[in-house]
Amino acid sequence: MLQLGPYTLRNPYILAPMAGVSEMPFRVIAFRLGAALCPTELVSSQGLMRTNQRTLKYLRFNPEVERPYSLQIFGGDPEAMARAAGVGKEYGAQIIDINMGCPVKKVTKNGAGSGLLCDPPRAAEIVRQIRAATGLPVTCKIRSGWDAKSLNYLRMAGELFEAGCAALAIHPRTREQGYSGKADWRVIADLKRHFPDRPIIGNGDVKTPEDAHRMLEATGCDFVMIGRGALGNPWIFRELAGGDPPAPEERCAGVLEHFRAHVAFVGDELGAVRSFRKPMAWYAHGLRGAATFRAEVNTLDSAEAVEACARRFFESASVDLSGPAEEQDVDYRAALG
Repeated sequence: MLQLGPYTLRNPYILAPMAGVSEMPFRVIAFRLGAALCPTELVSSQGLMRTNQRTLKYLRFNPEVERPYSLQIFGGDPEAMARAAGVGKEYGAQIIDINMGCPVKKVTKNGAGSGLLCDPPRAAEIVRQIRAATGLPVTCKIRSGWDAKSLNYLRMAGELFEAGCAALAIHPRTREQGYSGKADWRVIADLKRHFPDRPIIGNGDVKTPEDAHRMLEATGCDFVMIGRGALGNPWIFRELAGGDPPAPEERCAGVLEHFRAHVAFVGDELGAVRSFRKPMAWYAHGLRGAATFRAEVNTLDSAEAVEACARRFFESASVDLSGPAEEQDVDYRAALG
């Protein structure tokens, strides 16, 4: 049984919380295609604590589809994090997820994200205070350490579990690595060996269904968190359940559904058109003519024009069998950072 706190998840596959990606429209699509859990993108504890209206917009969710609803927050002050989690609970959060892995300097310089790897007692205190303030299950996402000389994931896990952490996600790269190099899945396996009775969520370098299956088998982790593999391909969750990849017509319909939901979510057509350029690039990755399509999308300034362009491309787009030669042109870091 796949248990996370009081919740039984339908399978071991979780959408990673990604900045600018894990907003309500994409989470709903991923849930409907088979994802077991879809946490929000990281939300500022300071913004929540002050009930900043711009921050509160990140909390919007679909209660009919998003069950359970997991809210990811970041911050370095235990009291502020607890108060922020309380606001999240008032807005419907059922799980509080703490980001302890973001490597971005503007986050870490305030002792948040990966900065918490340098202070395990403070990280544990955040978990304790959130649990006391909300009564909700608390999950955490960490990295293997700050750098190669401080691989303290076992100590972090011990303190977090002792504080009441319900499940722990591990991205087996250091903060210093960012997203360079290769994720060391041996770290995930080591964590599971040391904490065999605790839910461990593996993350890192899962780009295909085969990668997800290999991670489960190679590491013994309980869940696999999928980030890059789901960008432009939410159908990966259906494939993991034995379903088929999307045909061109379905891909086109899915892109248009996502775009329309994004426009409604943003509430500003021009702003939505511009912010959806990266997702459009991700959807087009690996298809013939993707570079030309991306260049055209980047010149458009109306929803009607974007939809027409998407139909022309996706209704007849075929997989580029020559391989992902355009990988270097597709910027995933904005989401993964």
